Amino acid sequence: MTTLPTRADVEEAAARIAGRLPRTPLLPGRSLGAQLKCELFQRTGSFKARGALNRVLQLTPEERARGVIAISAGNHAAAIAFAAAEVGVDALVVMWQGASEQKIEATRRYGGTVDLAATDPAGAFDRLHALIAETGRVLVHPFDDPVVIAGAGTVGLEIEQDAPEADAVVVAVGGGGLVSGIQTALAGRMRVIAVEPERSRALYDGLAAGSAVRVACDSIADGLNAPFAGGIAIEVCHDIERVLVTEEEITAAFRLLHERAKLAVEPAGATALAAVIAGKVDAKAPVVVVSGGNVARTTASAILAAR
Repeated sequence: MTTLPTRADVEEAAARIAGRLPRTPLLPGRSLGAQLKCELFQRTGSFKARGALNRVLQLTPEERARGVIAISAGNHAAAIAFAAAEVGVDALVVMWQGASEQKIEATRRYGGTVDLAATDPAGAFDRLHALIAETGRVLVHPFDDPVVIAGAGTVGLEIEQDAPEADAVVVAVGGGGLVSGIQTALAGRMRVIAVEPERSRALYDGLAAGSAVRVACDSIADGLNAPFAGGIAIEVCHDIERVLVTEEEITAAFRLLHERAKLAVEPAGATALAAVIAGKVDAKAPVVVVSGGNVARTTASAILAAR
């Protein structure tokens, strides 16, 4: 049976990573209709550093000696490379051909070794399992590990403390690690809304099926292109509100964040706001989680130039 994270786990994670990671700001965003929880200002540019650090800090001496392995389109890759370097652990990250060059370079810059043998996300998961068997490394899953999820949930604790008047927390979803962490932290306290691209709907389809299902994923929000949602997310978020947004709505939100809020987000970081500005969120005082901030200059310039 899968171990589900608890609010107590999230509170313990907050204490564990305190002093090692910054508390990200909450900006007003009045012209956008929501307060903005700016996780793009977190170490490595996204919330992922929270869960990765919470996980590696709990490795046993034997596990540290074996090293860690992870899989990611980019943000978790950089996060696990950063977290592993913080505690002196070797990190191998499975990515795939066509992943963001900026995110590949960031992972290497933080000290991680990148494996690019796979040609797509589904093939990368097959490659991951082969490398685990071959190397004996400890897997730090990007979105289906209760310890990683508890670390991600610390975003929710900060929102609860900084915006107690909020009537909704709006969260973009890929594999479901962040939304399940925030739901774990805030269930029964604040309303959480999951937002996914129409072209990358792993949690949406997984919840409809009642279990993880493989989905096609080719959204411009590459940080959300998970080929399936985690089993923990499906259990934790079984009755959560869900919204789908179009590619056009994501790029419109991207432009607004750049032009009005002066936030250099990646498309994944604009996806939650896309639901708000498209009128798909029924809330008067929402908080939107803005994560992450790792966007290629060519991607940003193309979106900003288009009208």
